[in-house]
Amino acid sequence: MTSLEDQLARVRVVSAETIGSCALAFRELVEEATGLRVAATHNIADGAPMRDGEGAPLASSVFGFGEGETEWWRAPNLALKSPLPMACRFEAEPFWCNAQGIHTAVPNPFLDLLDLADFEHRALAKAAIVVPVHLPFGQIGAASFLHPDPSVMDLLEPFRSHAAWLGSLSRAFIASYAALFGHCDLRIVSPDLTRREVECLRWAARGKTNDEIGAIIGLTRSTIRFHLRTASGKLDAVNRDQAIFKAAQLGFLGKA
Repeated sequence: MTSLEDQLARVRVVSAETIGSCALAFRELVEEATGLRVAATHNIADGAPMRDGEGAPLASSVFGFGEGETEWWRAPNLALKSPLPMACRFEAEPFWCNAQGIHTAVPNPFLDLLDLADFEHRALAKAAIVVPVHLPFGQIGAASFLHPDPSVMDLLEPFRSHAAWLGSLSRAFIASYAALFGHCDLRIVSPDLTRREVECLRWAARGKTNDEIGAIIGLTRSTIRFHLRTASGKLDAVNRDQAIFKAAQLGFLGKA
């Protein structure tokens, strides 16, 4: 058996020309080790599917979701309706799920709050192993692994045996694809925010007004406005809300 490093190298996308071969290697490795099918997206909030170098959706051209099956990558509002991408917003490690619950190696109480009603219709599967892939700038990708028999509802055993490995493979494939085709504003990749600017943004993210922030940290209202305005400029934000959003994406706000 090849080493994990070799397997990761096989699925890591380095150019548009290698997308198809990397996706095929991903599918074949997973099939050989687990017997499961692969479905992947580089961005759960983006309706555009992952595509090979010639523009064909990988879901159909490589991963084998074809005629007679639900074309999940074309489903409108899937990211808003399905419990699978919703769970990816609250969990960073692999999990498996069915109508009875979302199952993780380490308990996550937030997942217990998600609505699983009409699970099969909304998730387009009776059960799935899912690997969330959290990427820079708040983007979330995901790989789902499905049993070839659509009636199977229990994936506990393959999850126990292969979750960590599937996680490594998924992150290598999706993160490399996203890095190759990702688009970001280079002006905000490394904004030089000061400690005061970050402090003001953190309190603003908690809903505090300028007067309230000033009272908390002992500065005048006009000074708070100055810090927030300067931070907005560095983040290339058009208003306070966008500045908070971009600062959060870049990891400045923690759990504010």
